[in-house]
Amino acid sequence: MRRLTPRTVLSVAAAVALPGQAMAEGMPQLQFSNPLVLGQVVWGAVIFIIFYLILSRSALPRMEDLLRNRRERIQNDLNLAHNAKDAAAAAHEDLVKAREEAAAHARAHVQAIRDTAREDARQKAEATQARLAENLRQAEERIGRSHREALTHLTEIATNAASAVTDRLIGHHDHHALREAVESASR
Repeated sequence: MRRLTPRTVLSVAAAVALPGQAMAEGMPQLQFSNPLVLGQVVWGAVIFIIFYLILSRSALPRMEDLLRNRRERIQNDLNLAHNAKDAAAAAHEDLVKAREEAAAHARAHVQAIRDTAREDARQKAEATQARLAENLRQAEERIGRSHREALTHLTEIATNAASAVTDRLIGHHDHHALREAVESASR
């Protein structure tokens, strides 16, 4: 820790005791009654005006051109961005429309394929049904012919069966009498 010396104590006491005197003197840089301060203010104003004229004639127009060019470039970039956004939106709409048209075309194509398949299946089913009906008709004709043939031979078969039975039972048979009996029984 530092020790306080008598000199330090006196300087602190003077600073505390004399604040009013320091305020009374004011700020020396604002005492315009002093000819040095007035000269400094005049020369400061002259130098400021000279710098202003130099800057306003050379550096400030270049800076203004630079800022204007920058503003124009930014505006052009914004316009390009807006145009690109509009073009992208139009391209997106075209893409959506093309996709919808392609989907509709695909649905129509699929429906056409389904309709064609249904028609082919219907035609094949009709052809199969017609073929089966023809086969059934032919089979019924064959059965009918076989039935008629069987019926025409039925009396003969029945006569032969009756002859065989009569032969077995009584030992003899009259073929003509048995035939007449079978024909009268079948009527």
